[in-house]
Amino acid sequence: MRKFDLLCASAISLLAAAPVAAQTGATTTAQNGAPTNGPGQEAPSSVSTDTSAGYASDIVVTAQRQSQRLQDVPIAVTAFTADNLDKQQIVNPVALQQSLPNITFTKTNFTSSSFTIRGIGDLCVGVTCDQATAIHVNDMPLLATRLFESEFFDLERVEVLRGPQGTLFGRNATSGVVNFITAKPDLSGIRAAGEFEYGNYDSKRVKAMFNLPLGDTLGLRVAGTYLNRDGYTLNDYTGNRIDGRDLYAVRGTLSWEPSPDTRVDLIGYYFREKDNRSRIQKQLCNRDSTGILGCSPDGAGFGTTNGNSTLATILTSREFLTISGAGALAPFALGSVYQAADSFAGVTNPADVRRVRVDYEPTYFAEEQQYTLKLFHDFGPVSLNITGGYMENTVDSTSDYNLAVENSYAGNAGLNLLNAIGRPGLPGAVLNNVRQYLIPNGPGTLCQSLPEASNTGVYGGNAVCAPTSLDFDRSYNHVRQYTAEAHIDSSFDGPFNFLLGGIYFDSKQQNDYYVNAFGLDYATGLLGSGASGGTAYLASPFYRNSSPEFRLKSWGAFGEAYFQASEKLKLTIGLRYNHDDKMVRARTTLANVPVPYGATTAFPQLDSGAVDFDPTLPGNQAFAIGNVKFSRLTGRAVIDYKITNDNLLYASYSRGYKSGGINPPLSPLFAVPTNFAPESVDAFEIGSKNTFGGGALRINLTGFYYKYKDLQLSRIVARTSVNDNINADIYGVEAEAVLSPIPRFVVNANFSYLKTKVSADRFLANPRDPSGGRSDAVIIKDVTNASNCAVVPTTAGNRAGANAFVTAVNGAVGLAAPVAVPGTTANGAFSICSALTAQAAAIGAAFGGIQVLGSGVEVNVRGNQLPNAPTYKWSVGAQYTVDVGGSGWTVVPRADINYTGNAYGTIFNKNPIDRMPGYEVVNAQLQVNAPDDRFYIRGFVQNLTGNDSTTGMYVTDQSSGLFTNIFTIEPRRYGVAAGFKF
Repeated sequence: MRKFDLLCASAISLLAAAPVAAQTGATTTAQNGAPTNGPGQEAPSSVSTDTSAGYASDIVVTAQRQSQRLQDVPIAVTAFTADNLDKQQIVNPVALQQSLPNITFTKTNFTSSSFTIRGIGDLCVGVTCDQATAIHVNDMPLLATRLFESEFFDLERVEVLRGPQGTLFGRNATSGVVNFITAKPDLSGIRAAGEFEYGNYDSKRVKAMFNLPLGDTLGLRVAGTYLNRDGYTLNDYTGNRIDGRDLYAVRGTLSWEPSPDTRVDLIGYYFREKDNRSRIQKQLCNRDSTGILGCSPDGAGFGTTNGNSTLATILTSREFLTISGAGALAPFALGSVYQAADSFAGVTNPADVRRVRVDYEPTYFAEEQQYTLKLFHDFGPVSLNITGGYMENTVDSTSDYNLAVENSYAGNAGLNLLNAIGRPGLPGAVLNNVRQYLIPNGPGTLCQSLPEASNTGVYGGNAVCAPTSLDFDRSYNHVRQYTAEAHIDSSFDGPFNFLLGGIYFDSKQQNDYYVNAFGLDYATGLLGSGASGGTAYLASPFYRNSSPEFRLKSWGAFGEAYFQASEKLKLTIGLRYNHDDKMVRARTTLANVPVPYGATTAFPQLDSGAVDFDPTLPGNQAFAIGNVKFSRLTGRAVIDYKITNDNLLYASYSRGYKSGGINPPLSPLFAVPTNFAPESVDAFEIGSKNTFGGGALRINLTGFYYKYKDLQLSRIVARTSVNDNINADIYGVEAEAVLSPIPRFVVNANFSYLKTKVSADRFLANPRDPSGGRSDAVIIKDVTNASNCAVVPTTAGNRAGANAFVTAVNGAVGLAAPVAVPGTTANGAFSICSALTAQAAAIGAAFGGIQVLGSGVEVNVRGNQLPNAPTYKWSVGAQYTVDVGGSGWTVVPRADINYTGNAYGTIFNKNPIDRMPGYEVVNAQLQVNAPDDRFYIRGFVQNLTGNDSTTGMYVTDQSSGLFTNIFTIEPRRYGVAAGFKF
């Protein structure tokens, strides 16, 4: 029995493998041409062991680190061989998740992605977060990989394990594992394959492979892919298509097999992308006419946020400059928080998710390299597997932050005054520093900061100039990792066997996120007259969340024991001990002001260049350093019973674990817990695997219940993602079936039902609606930092008292009384949260008792559904092989329909704004194969109905106007492909 690279993903789904069996109808051999069940040979993803009945054949899998028939493996896993990926048109992770029960996949806001398995996904946001779903390539775990940005090519199979793991794979995972197994060299002869595809969007896709034996024991395999296509999105402002792809990837594998008992694989991989891919598909907003929220919480329409709600407007408003003590600068304000013609008034947001109107088009660069060494030796009673590797990647992308063209500042009174009074020789020449950097050619051209590491931005000569404010962000991440794993596996003849392993993982990561707008540069310029060129400052004229170093060192010891109590009954016990050590340096900066605006009433010092900071401005702080350590003992127990050779029952319990982390530092105006706790889950599962009619029907059923503790959940506070913990209950069922009444016809189907809910009281403030649904609350937009808070009466229902209190405080500082906020039952006002808090204690009793809630009114999310967890999901696919006149030519039509049900995009489950409607994806293709499959021609269509459905959403910060970024499936694609293989 071949034991090299025996995979620990447990089982391979018959659903995915059946089309291959129906096509081949013969015993599949290992990559080197020898039978897969021979000693010292690597087992592939499937083996046909019973073709006499003419049905879909049995599948032998390398599961639980030993070769087993699929129907004998007591765990839920779905896998796709290379042929399955082609037949089901699975070219990337978006397509992969559509064919999987209880699994969803979506891009996320910061150049990352999330696999959600049985309701558990990457709800934690931040550099110190672990992945809920572990990603492996050839058994090597990868952290923050760019793998999902590439296209699938030259894979032996993809395996997706559902459920917590840790006693077989090297890294912990609470939701499951996705393992990509690449094709290895075939020592039996020279092999080659290639395919060229052309489709709509001027899409050109090339895949190629070349396999070369270098003697009897050494082989080389080189494969690659290239994709170039136009963008899926049309920019109405420029007429250009954006969200295009231009990428390539290359993989080389050198394998040495000096004897049937020993094998060494050396694998190298390189990926590169540089194009105008967009991180964000579309922005949705029901415009709030008051600007107190920016976007109303009653729905997600094709509007644009009210610019008066944004930090850029707040810091350049007459109200802020007056209230802050810099009243002498108020004439230079860009506007008022009460202006009707805000910066986005009348701006068009096309009512089509495939169209935008932006003045800053996206840029995208990603690069990754992986190097893996795998060593296997069979000593007889035990075998040794060693996997070690190195991975390094970089991603750097920019995108229009508001997905809109901001209104022009031509004719703006404040800029016109600055332009006139700030010129040399005229009164007020002390402000010339601001003018010469920001409007050197007059108000018709605005110059603003490029987001860059020196922190000087426009005042250090790092500028971009345009007729409008180019509001854009930049997301940068660089990671490198080393990992080494070893395990020994026994193959004794008696009832007892075992697996014992250990892993060491070392990762270092750098992360930066920037947001800029002309208003931020203008505010920091006015308040400090800008920086002298070329000097670095602790803060920045733009918003920057920076983690220049995150270090993760982790090690684990794991193992399993197997006891065959009888011919029918087997017991498996597994344990794991894991230790994680995390360290991060991080800070959030905004407002680079060389001299604080309140330092003097005269302004000659504004050009001094001295570095000093006003602590009342958000984000001016040194690096915060955090260290945390987590250790846990976890495990699993499985009992399985074979009723017959074709019917298996099993039950299992497992404890899953994901380590905690460190929340990013916030400005001193807000306080959140420094750390967040680890997750843990108690998972119970029962299942049945059955084969009937000698293979004519196979049906596998699974039921599960999860008791989840301290699920990590992200929220936005003061422009920074922080993480909390909640408890949840999860249960569901899954069914997978293959029907093959005749060898040429195969129908595969799966169905899943999932119920998730927060299981204990947990009170959280909904950023979309700080009133918490209370009509007696007053929502406040803070005119010093653009955040929201809420004023509530201590006696519920005293709406008049709360409104009168805000009116009195606002009147003292020249701000308006509360008004009705659209989409809520509450009133709202521009005010100062800190001042309201102080006055609530001083005079609140005169208004019947007043309380100021810094994050808003908290609501209980108990009973709410977890995000990205659809209740229903199903897929059906069928194919039929037609012989053409006995000539050896075949024609194979195939059709698939996949349905993903309704889900919510946030934990608050607020209808309709948080709801993501269910959607179907219909794929079809027709392939003509030459004799012996030497070459083929294929016509295809994906997403036949042209759905633009949402897979995930991200609610932005209150200081950005609370718009919602959404991520969608790919549009309708169609084309033709031709390929060969020998």
